[in-house]
Amino acid sequence: MFLKNRNNGDIVDVERLCDLTNLFHDKILGSYQVGEELQDPQEFNKVDLIFLSGEELPKCWTDPKYREHK
Repeated sequence: MFLKNRNNGDIVDVERLCDLTNLFHDKILGSYQVGEELQDPQEFNKVDLIFLSGEELPKCWTDPKYREHK
């Protein structure tokens, strides 16, 4: 799955979708999609990632207390 880094606008290829959707994981492993060569994987904070459309990630992926914010 591809997301965008909100700080620099670069595209990030997420390694494991289960880490992204797990609300108790603050970081995911992914790699930037820049240039022609495959980039080395690195950790990204989920709060720094957004969908390619510019939408935020769902609260149920990022906030363990999302049900308390009603």
